[in-house]
Amino acid sequence: MPVSPPVRRGLRRLFTVLALLPLIVLLARQFPQLPYAPLLAYYGVAVLTATVAVFYLAYARYVDPSEAPPQPRHTAAFPPLLPAPRVSLLVAVKDEADGIEACVRSMTGSDYRPLQVIVINDGSTDGTAEVLDRLAAQLPVTVLHLPQNVGKKRALVQGARHATGEVLAFTDSDCVLAPDALGRCVDALIRQPDLGAVSGHARALNPDESLLTRVQDVWYEGQFRVAKAAEASFGAVTCVSGPLAVFRRAAVINYLPAWAADRFLGGEFRFATDRQLTGYVLGQRWIGDRLKRRFADSPFISDEDHPPRAWRVGYVRSAHVWTRVPARLRPFLRQQTRWKKSYVRNLFFTGTFMWRRGPGPAALYYGHALWVALAPAMAFSHLVWAPLRGWWAVPVLYLCGVLLKGTAWGLAYRLDNPGDPRWAYRPLMSVLSATMLSWLLPYSVSTIRRGVWSRSAM
Repeated sequence: MPVSPPVRRGLRRLFTVLALLPLIVLLARQFPQLPYAPLLAYYGVAVLTATVAVFYLAYARYVDPSEAPPQPRHTAAFPPLLPAPRVSLLVAVKDEADGIEACVRSMTGSDYRPLQVIVINDGSTDGTAEVLDRLAAQLPVTVLHLPQNVGKKRALVQGARHATGEVLAFTDSDCVLAPDALGRCVDALIRQPDLGAVSGHARALNPDESLLTRVQDVWYEGQFRVAKAAEASFGAVTCVSGPLAVFRRAAVINYLPAWAADRFLGGEFRFATDRQLTGYVLGQRWIGDRLKRRFADSPFISDEDHPPRAWRVGYVRSAHVWTRVPARLRPFLRQQTRWKKSYVRNLFFTGTFMWRRGPGPAALYYGHALWVALAPAMAFSHLVWAPLRGWWAVPVLYLCGVLLKGTAWGLAYRLDNPGDPRWAYRPLMSVLSATMLSWLLPYSVSTIRRGVWSRSAM
């Protein structure tokens, strides 16, 4: 006898609670002691509480929107897409002669149709142009050669001028898409008309290149399967990530001029932050009219003016894409610094309206922002200040807590990937984050005006 959807949801939530029971018991033992504990103890309890909440949301409430039953709700406010909408898939590239062919072939190799593939060569000087011209002669792809480098955002916006799809999709030049990835994202947009954008699921393309790539591969799995799934349970994914970012045209096209001309701290912000583009979808109900008035002369607005809507933003776990990750520490730190700069910039944008999307999305967003802000201070107090005072037990307990959290994420990886022994690398990422990456935040803030977008510059 088949089990009804409500029963399945109830069983899934029950099993999730049972799996989280050890962490819940640990928290229950800590709460009565908090009034008598030092202030630093509150940080550890808050992190553990947030971990339990995120796991519950990801495993008990998240459903892949490409596999969920169709939900034709709010059709008046969110006009449904046609059964097979045209998709424009874009990528911008600069100096990637060695890797761009694999990316382009995976784009044109998508099993979704009708599909328009656009590649923008942003002033490459290393032979990328010749590779793209050769591919254009073999494959159904449009190549645009820009005479000089304009930056990734502006390059993609120039490419969007040629995009004719009802769905706009973006990928990165060091990525390879699964043949069905794009189709699954489009299915999600069709099934749920109030979805304005969805993110695919990224893993490392080169996981066996070094210890660092193996650690990142496991970390990517958790960042998408758990973190994005938790946000998606509220329809409020805050970053439709670059490896595969898929938007309804009506949800994003009017805001491409604002994205290209984004300024921060008195200067142009050149990083093509995925968070910022996602923010225009999440917040257009409150900031959309103001942005459109500012760029009213742009053809992106004057030629097709779409009313701001309260779009949801989702995540499609079954839409797989692989991205090349740094194999050495120095490029890895550069990448992390670039991401933190984009995060800080976006905090001053999305942070101004995220509270309007409801208590759940607000708690996830501002709670994560608080954790990011406190991480350097906590690392300093536990790993530097305490040992200087002779309190050697403090850094040991701190690292034990970090390993506990990392182990929980590792076990989640093992649950989703049975028999894969790489789950044990996840605690290493937690240690790396606590002892090294947290220090990048103040450095990123102090150097936020510097940087180039080129992925090869990492």
